Amino acid sequence: MVLLFSAVLSITSVYAGQQAPPSSSSSDYVPSDADLAAAHCVIGEERFLPGDYYYCLGGLAYGQHRYSESVHFFTTAASWASKPAQYVLGVMALNGDHQSRNRPLALAWLTLAAERSDSRFRAPYEQLYRASSHAERLAADALLEKMRPVYADVTAAARAEQRYEDGMKWLARMNKGGSTYCMEGMGTLAQPNSAPSACPPLQQVSTTIDRRAPAVFEGWAGHVTVGPLQQVSPTNVTN
Repeated sequence: MVLLFSAVLSITSVYAGQQAPPSSSSSDYVPSDADLAAAHCVIGEERFLPGDYYYCLGGLAYGQHRYSESVHFFTTAASWASKPAQYVLGVMALNGDHQSRNRPLALAWLTLAAERSDSRFRAPYEQLYRASSHAERLAADALLEKMRPVYADVTAAARAEQRYEDGMKWLARMNKGGSTYCMEGMGTLAQPNSAPSACPPLQQVSTTIDRRAPAVFEGWAGHVTVGPLQQVSPTNVTN
């Protein structure tokens, strides 16, 4: 299972700071269960990019051998248009990874993962489709009728985009000269980062989230980044 994470599982929420070891290149680094279990998933990111946050939780739970929770978190991420999560769910179903093998379900998930133009998941989807029987394809189509209203981009990506835009607008309303923002979960038990003086500037937080968004909405034509925050007059600031 861990091999599939090497291609798609970044496990980097906005302030996670998880990186491949210096001796490894990004192309050949294969995370271990211990790497996945050490991920720092920032709960405050859920307000902006829930697909990224729950995807991180999915990898974290898998690394800690909590497999049913891992599937739950990946499925939640998939409902927020996380294509890597949809791919992982497909591979898990295909391989019978801590579950029964289910080729039609695997094909359905990979169909969703590859739905965007120039998707990096197109090749594995096509490979599985060619290897599937007529009956498996029909069963996958039946599953997709139920899955698309929840997990396809027309619904999931649009919902995720709205969450992202609402979150960024909330940050903009918070933006005042010298403002800082402590995103929930960005600290550690040793350094909870709760003191305002220890929090990063709000503009820095906004920029970091905005730069992460294209990876989450990769290949989806509907996504645009918000860009730098505009300072709001104190008289116009609301909670």
